[in-house]
Amino acid sequence: MQTLTRIIDSFFSFPAYVMLPLIIFVMALIVRMKFRDAFLVGLRLGAGFAGVFIAFDFFVANISPAVEAISQVRGLDFPVLDVGWPPLAAITWGSLIGPLSIPFVILVNVVMISLRWTRTVYIDLWNIWHFALVGALIQATTGSLVLGLAATLVLAIYTFKMGDFSAGYVERETGLRSVTISPLSVVGLLPYGTVMDWVWDHIPGLRKWEFNPEKQGRSIGLLGEPMVLGLLVGLGLAVAAAYNVRDTLELAIHIAAAMFLLPTAGGLIGKGFAPLGDHLKIILARRFGDEHDLYFAMDTAVIMSHKSVMATGLLLMPIALVLAFIIPGNRVLPLGDLPNLISVMGVIVLASRGNVLRAVLTGIPLTAAYLWIASAFAPLYTRLSTSAGVRFATTREITAFTDGGNPLRFWIYYLAQGDIWAIIATGVVALMVWHAFRHGRAALREAHAGRRDGDAALNR
Repeated sequence: MQTLTRIIDSFFSFPAYVMLPLIIFVMALIVRMKFRDAFLVGLRLGAGFAGVFIAFDFFVANISPAVEAISQVRGLDFPVLDVGWPPLAAITWGSLIGPLSIPFVILVNVVMISLRWTRTVYIDLWNIWHFALVGALIQATTGSLVLGLAATLVLAIYTFKMGDFSAGYVERETGLRSVTISPLSVVGLLPYGTVMDWVWDHIPGLRKWEFNPEKQGRSIGLLGEPMVLGLLVGLGLAVAAAYNVRDTLELAIHIAAAMFLLPTAGGLIGKGFAPLGDHLKIILARRFGDEHDLYFAMDTAVIMSHKSVMATGLLLMPIALVLAFIIPGNRVLPLGDLPNLISVMGVIVLASRGNVLRAVLTGIPLTAAYLWIASAFAPLYTRLSTSAGVRFATTREITAFTDGGNPLRFWIYYLAQGDIWAIIATGVVALMVWHAFRHGRAALREAHAGRRDGDAALNR
C-alpha cells in the first residue's frame, strides 16, 4: 500500500494541465488518430488548461487581499479560515480511501459503459478526489473502510449519471459535442439547478426576465461583457476595502483582465478537443450506430468561455460576502474558495439557458448552504488536515467555502451515520434526480436538433 501511495503521489504531483493532455494524447493514438492530430489535440488542451489555471491564479492573487482587507477595515472577526480546496485534497490522498478509489472508480466506469448504463467516460482522474473525500471523512469518523469506499462509489456513479444528463446542456449552450463536466461539486448540482429553473418558470413576471450576456450581446449594452462586470466588481471590492485610488484602479483592471483571459483560454480547450470528439463519433457510429454517443467528462474549465458562466460567478462573489456578514450561525468569511463560485455554478448556468438572473437567484440559497456546511465541518477538516501533515500559520480552524460546504457530501456523510434527517432527504434527492433526468433528455433532444440543423446548413 505504501508503494501504491508513492506511485499515486508521484502521478498527481503533476498539474492537471499536464496529466490530462498526456491522457488525451495516448487515447487519441489508441483510437488511431494521426500522430500530428493527436499531438495537436493534447497540446491545445494543455495550453488551454494551463491558460485557465494561470488566469485563475492571477485572479485569486488579486481578489484575496481585497477580501482580507474588507474584513480588517470593517472590524469583522470570523473564527474559521477559508483556505480553499488543497487541504481537502491532502486529506483525501493521505487516507487509505484515496489510493483505493482510483482503480475502483475506473472499474465501475468501464463496467457501466460496457453495459450501456452510462455514456460518460471519466477521464479526469485528478477530480476523483471529489468522490473520495467523503469516503475519507466517513472512514475517519466511523472507522469503516467498507462504508467509506461504498460512499465513494455511490458518489462516483451519481456523477457519471449527472454527466449523462448534463451533456445536452453543454452542447445546447456551448456547441461542444461529446463533452460533459467532471467535478462532483459542479455537475452534482444539476438536479437542484433544474428544479430551481422550473420554480422560476412558474413565477409570473420573473419567468420573462432575462439577462444573458452570451446571447443578448449588444442588446444589454456594456453589461453583456464579463470584462465590464469584472471592472465594476473590482471597483466595488476596492471601495469596501478602503483602497487608495491607485490600488482601486489596479484591482479593477486586474479583475477585468482575468474575466477576459479565462473565457479565451477556456475556448481553446473546446477547440482542441473537437477533432478527437469527431473522430470517436465516427468510430462509435461504425460499431454501435449513430445513436450511441459517449461523453468525455472534463474539468469545468472547458465551459469557461461561456460569458454567462463568468458573469454569474462574478456577481455571486460580493453576494457571498454580504451573506457571510448577515447569516446567523456562519463562522467563515469566503476567501480561498470564493473565486470557485465561477466554477461550481457552471452547470446550473447552462441549465438556466445562460440566464444570469435565474442562475444568481438559484445560487443565493446554495451560497448560504455552503457557508453553514463549511462552518459545521471546520472542526473535522482541521483535525484531519493536521493528521495529513497540512500546517497553516494560524491557530484558527480551517475549511473550504464551496468544496468544504458541498451539500451532496454533507448529505452522504450523515446518511452513512444513519442520521434520520439524511434518510428522509433521500426521497427528496431521488425526486430531484428524476426531474434532472427528464429535463436532461429534453436538453439533449434540443442539442441534437440544433446539430442536425447546423449540419444541414453546412451541407447546403
